[in-house]
Amino acid sequence: MGGMNGKSNGIRNIVVLTGAGVSAESGIDTFRASDGLWEQHRVEDVATPEAFERDPDLVQRFYDMRREAVQTKDPNPAHFALAKLQRELDGNLLIVTQNIDDLHERAGAEDVLHMHGEILNAWCTSCDTRSRWSGTLIDRPACPECGDTALRPDIVWFGEMPYRMDEIFAAIREADLFVSIGTSGAVYPAAGFVRDAKSLGVATLELNLERSQGSHWFDESRLGPAGTIVPEWVEEILGNRG
Repeated sequence: MGGMNGKSNGIRNIVVLTGAGVSAESGIDTFRASDGLWEQHRVEDVATPEAFERDPDLVQRFYDMRREAVQTKDPNPAHFALAKLQRELDGNLLIVTQNIDDLHERAGAEDVLHMHGEILNAWCTSCDTRSRWSGTLIDRPACPECGDTALRPDIVWFGEMPYRMDEIFAAIREADLFVSIGTSGAVYPAAGFVRDAKSLGVATLELNLERSQGSHWFDESRLGPAGTIVPEWVEEILGNRG
C-alpha cells in the first residue's frame, strides 16, 4: 500500500476507527492497562451497569474525575491530522471513535461517531435525553429537561450495546478504505470491524504503536506513535490532489 493516495487509488470514502492510542499522547490513560486496571480501579467496579447499581457513588466519582481531567488535555498531532483529512479529502471521512473524550472535535473534526459515548454528556435514564455536561454528577443534579435526578455518565459500559452500530456498518459498506488507529483489537464489536471490511473487499490499514490482537487481519500495519504516523499517512493520502 506504499504510495497510497486519494487519486491514483480511487480512495474517496474512508472509515477511521480510533482507540485509546490516539489520545495517549495527549495524556489520557488507555482504558485497560496490562494489569487489568483503569486508573487503579477494576473495570468491573466502575464500567458495568451492575457496578453502578451496586455503588453509584463510586462510579459517579470515578467519571467525575475523568470528566474533569479530559477538560485539561489538548488534542495532539494525530487528532489535528485527521481533522485536516476530513476537511480536505475529495470524498467522505467518518471518524468512529471508541474514545469518550472530545479531542477529535476540539481539533476541528466534525463527523465523529462516539460508539462508546461521551464523557462530556450526561444521560437521563428517566426521560432518555442527553445533555452536555462539564461538571460533576456525584451530587445528583437535576436533569435539565425533566428535572429528575436520574443522570448517569453517557458512557457505554461493558454489557451495553455500543451506539449507532447500523451507521457504522453502513459506512464500512460504502468505504474504499478502513483504517484502525491506536486500538488494541481486544474490545468487541469494534475489534471485528476489520473482518467486516475485508469480507466486503474494502482495503484495510492498521496504524498502531504495536501490533494489535487483530493485526493479522489487516492488509498492512504501520507501527509507531500516533502523533507521528497518522500525520504522515494523512499527507500521503492528500499528497497527489493535483
